[in-house]
Amino acid sequence: MATNEPEHENRDAEESGANEDEDTGAQVAPIVRLEEVAVTTGEEDEDAVLDLKSKLYRFDKEANQWKERGAGTVKLLKHKSTGKIRLVMRQSKTLKICANHFVKQGMSVQEHVGNEKSCVWHARDFADGELKDELFCIRFASIENCKAFMQKFNEVAESEVEKEESKDASDAAGLLEKLSVEETKTEEKPVEKVKTEVEAEEKTKSEPEKADEEKKTEEAAAPST
Repeated sequence: MATNEPEHENRDAEESGANEDEDTGAQVAPIVRLEEVAVTTGEEDEDAVLDLKSKLYRFDKEANQWKERGAGTVKLLKHKSTGKIRLVMRQSKTLKICANHFVKQGMSVQEHVGNEKSCVWHARDFADGELKDELFCIRFASIENCKAFMQKFNEVAESEVEKEESKDASDAAGLLEKLSVEETKTEEKPVEKVKTEVEAEEKTKSEPEKADEEKKTEEAAAPST
């Protein structure tokens, strides 16, 4: 025996859908008004010289083991005015900073023993809001990316050494120039001193002495008879 129940169910569903799609014309004002806010990353005055996806680890001395800091993008950023380069890495999802430090002279990155896709280095890091001595290990998806990171990192560190040597040379040249100027002034000073002493001696002569000198001068100048 046939039943009409499915047909009624379909009709009820159609009527329910029609009611949901019906526009009542009512307007609901938002409870909270959100305004656009400019978001800054602190990287606006820097240009990226390296940008690679990776996973970062730090060595926990107390636990004596490596601990993951996060997976994301590691960057070497060069400041537009100062030329200084820093390493910054953020987690891909939260954008939380995993590493943040300058690449300075004396720093070097080396391949991690037993893994050609990983490398390690020491740094004074500021990711946690205070300077800490950290031992980092970073792992890349390919050997090529790891080598590219190591090469660029070491190039930057070596360039910082050259900058420091150039600065030392400039400072030394400036010091020598300053010493030369002071020596010149010292050589000229005795002449001025002698002149001053002569003038002082002339001023200290007594009036009778001056009169005698003038008289002798006049006698010597008078014609002989």
